[in-house]
Amino acid sequence: MKPLLTAAMLAWAATAVAVASSVPAPPTAGTASDFRLAGDMTQGGVLRGTAPAGTIDLRLDGQPVPVDADGRYLIAFDRDAAPQTRLTARLSDGRLIDRPLMIAPRAWRLERINAPMRPTRNSQAFMAIRMPELERIAAARAMATDARGWRQTFIWPRRGRISGLFGAQRIYQGTPGAYHSGVDVAGATGEPIVAPADGVVILAADKPFTLEGNLLMIDHGHGLDSAFLHLSRIDVKPGEKVRQGQTIGAIGATGRATGPHLHWSMKWHDARIDPMLLAGAMPDGS
Repeated sequence: MKPLLTAAMLAWAATAVAVASSVPAPPTAGTASDFRLAGDMTQGGVLRGTAPAGTIDLRLDGQPVPVDADGRYLIAFDRDAAPQTRLTARLSDGRLIDRPLMIAPRAWRLERINAPMRPTRNSQAFMAIRMPELERIAAARAMATDARGWRQTFIWPRRGRISGLFGAQRIYQGTPGAYHSGVDVAGATGEPIVAPADGVVILAADKPFTLEGNLLMIDHGHGLDSAFLHLSRIDVKPGEKVRQGQTIGAIGATGRATGPHLHWSMKWHDARIDPMLLAGAMPDGS
């Protein structure tokens, strides 16, 4: 668990999120070339949109993007996304419509440590346990469900003090360590967490994983999924459909955690994204 954030650090986080580029609907809405994007065109951000009329194939830098019958779709950008990408629609009449997208950089919180980075645990015994866990996670993320939670406004799975920011990273004598892949919310063991949006359970660990502890993963559809780490218990089963606000488990300190907290991470396909940009600022009085 990352150290608890100070008021100054939280203010910095709020400022960093606020400067993310918000993409309004263009003034030519309704034309064939209108992608009608809205969201955060920034590293770790998510955009929702409506494809041009007649779109039969939509791609982001060549990656297929699912499109619903009403033209709605979702795309997202990795924490380390390049400054520019391209959205391409192929229409039923054979035309191609391109829209370049400029991805705003984020000022990630970096902590410089004057000490060497600790060696990673990659012994044969450790990897014999770890590899099957990684395979289960990859298999879960490869599942396609009919979930439609991606269309909703996400809520926080637990309200509380934010104790770890997405994208934060330690630099050990010039060598970067792994960045923080989600948002941490401090809490006590046993405090319930809820589904941030509708979805389908794609993984519910039957025993603690070495790093993630009791791991729960929910697919929200269109390649978007949530993972909840270190839980003390899991209240849902693989294949179960969950509704936004439904209790799905409880905060814990299982796996590699120094104390009880909720670690919430999200991915769109292979892109790691910032849950705070979907759920918004933590509500006051949490």
